[in-house]
Order: sequence, then C-alpha cells, then structure tokens
Amino acid sequence: MNRICSTLADAGADVWLIGRSRQDSIALTDKPYQQKRLKCFFQTGKLFYAEFNIRLFFFLLFQSFDKLCSIDLDTVLPGLAVTKLKHKTHFYDAHEMFPYVPEVINRPKVQKFWMWVEQLTFKHTNKVYTVGGAIADWFQNKYNKQVSVVRNMPIISEITHSYDIKLPNEPFILYQGALNEGRGLEILLDVLVETNYHLVIVGEGDLSFMLKRKTMELKLENQVHFVGFVVPSKLPSITKRAFVGYNVSENLGLSYYYSLNNKFFDYVAAELPSLVNDFPEYKKLLADFKVGLPTPYNVNEIRENLDNLYSNKITYDSLKEQCQLAKQVWNWEMESQRLIDIYF
Repeated sequence: MNRICSTLADAGADVWLIGRSRQDSIALTDKPYQQKRLKCFFQTGKLFYAEFNIRLFFFLLFQSFDKLCSIDLDTVLPGLAVTKLKHKTHFYDAHEMFPYVPEVINRPKVQKFWMWVEQLTFKHTNKVYTVGGAIADWFQNKYNKQVSVVRNMPIISEITHSYDIKLPNEPFILYQGALNEGRGLEILLDVLVETNYHLVIVGEGDLSFMLKRKTMELKLENQVHFVGFVVPSKLPSITKRAFVGYNVSENLGLSYYYSLNNKFFDYVAAELPSLVNDFPEYKKLLADFKVGLPTPYNVNEIRENLDNLYSNKITYDSLKEQCQLAKQVWNWEMESQRLIDIYF
C-alpha cells in the first residue's frame, strides 16, 4: 500500500490511506500522503467486520474525493455504497481471491456471503486490478470484465544494508511473510530434521506459537531462528544476507494456486536464489528468468532442491545471475507505470 499511495501522490494526487487501529499498531511515520486509522471496539470476528465497515462508511460519507479504491472484499461494501451515493469512481484492488482463501473455503455459509460480495463488486465497480495474471484471467472469465495487473514488486533503489540484527553465521534459508496456514512452514521444519541447515523466519501470524512449539519438539532450537515482525523498510537488509529464499506453499484452494507472493520478487531483488511454488503464475515467470527451482509441496522434493543449491555451485551461481537480470525488469520502478495508467 505504501508503494501504491506514494506512486499516486508523486503523480500529483492528494491521497488518503484509510486503515484500522489495533492494540499493537506501530506508530505512523511521515509519508507523502495522508493517513487515517479508524478505532474499533471489537478487534476480531464478525462483530469487528460489521463495526469497521459501519465506521468506514460514515467516515467516507463525510469526506470529499474524486476516486476511491477498496482493498479486498472486506472493505468493499462501504466503498461501493459511498461512491454510488456521491457519483464517484470506484476501484477494486484484489490482493487475493478472497472467497477461496483457507480461512473461508471450508466455511460454506461464510464463503457464500463473500462470493455474493464479489459478484456485487464486479457488477458495480468501475475498474479492477489485481496482483497477477492468473487471478486476472480467472476474474475476467468469470465476470466478463476487464481486470488489469499491477504486481507488487520491490523498489530497487530502497534496498539497503542498514538493519543490525543477530543472524546465523552459517548460510541460512530465509522465509519472510505471514506465518499462516498453507505457507509450507510446518513441512520445512520436517525437512530440517537430521540436517545442518539453518532457517531464519521473519514475520508473525496465526501459526507463530505452533511453529515455535514444533521447533522445540523436533529439537531444532539451534537451527531455527524466529526474528518476529520487521518493518518493510528494514526487511531487504535481512533478505540480502540469506543464502536461499523459501516460497513453497500448500495448494489450499484457488487463491493459493493462482497466487503471486510478494516474497518471490523480494528474493529476486536481493539476488537470492529460491525454492519456488510449483504453481501456474510462477512457471510463467521462471520461463522468462530461472531465478529459482520449482518445488512441489513434498518433504523429499524440498530437501533435494535445498541439497542441490547448497552443494552445486554451478546451479546456484546460474540462478543468482538470472536474479541479477530479472531484477532490472521485475521492480516497482518499471511496474508502477501500470498503476498510473489505471488511475489517470
């Protein structure tokens, strides 16, 4: 969101980013756009969603604007309602296929509700964009509406080495991102058993406690290092110090199968060879630049590819060279023009 808002602000727009205030929210920092956090009494569950959407509706209702963008389905209803009332332009930014995420797909009534919201959105929104071509194609085929693609790529000029944090001296595997279901972290711990590989995990999420407990059960405390949440501006300095990036998800539904994770491009920007999801979107990208090894969600396959990267210098150096080439194309400096074309 910082990249999107900063790009639009640099292009001359007066931008507001609206979010929510949590008990553990870090302080806002100065940006080239304005920021607002809405405080909610409820923090989770259906009551939170209801309260947040009501507060968001009334906040937007009394604001003056020309264009409004809703991020994912959980913020779209107030945005659609207010833009209809004010006769303004509505944009929908789909970061994922919301009705098909693991938290929703196994709850039929909840999924049915979000599918209804999605249908309503595509019927009434003015413009749609999403994070990858596979999701865009799926939306277009289902709703017969044009969907643009703006991939979430890093800003190459912002990559620094300024973050001082204790990391293993040995070459380490890096996972960065949310610690949620389906991200392949449980199986990665199984892979590490009876190896000397070190793993650094950067991020927090629903599985944080379980992963730390499993690390202890498998007696991997000396190999697995939990860093916790790191602000995005400091993350690249950790990524640059890794030996292998990890991006192997479990296929838990269409949203994961058609996904294009931010970390894929972050690893490339850091010239970091990685293990990559064996999913359609990644196969297309690897056909252009072989920056990693396509890896099925399987203990033996993951271990075999890790062994290959650690022991085969020719393979590793070739992937690293491909990263150096790819990052000149896969970066926000290049990708941001797609965003400008959508809004202006």
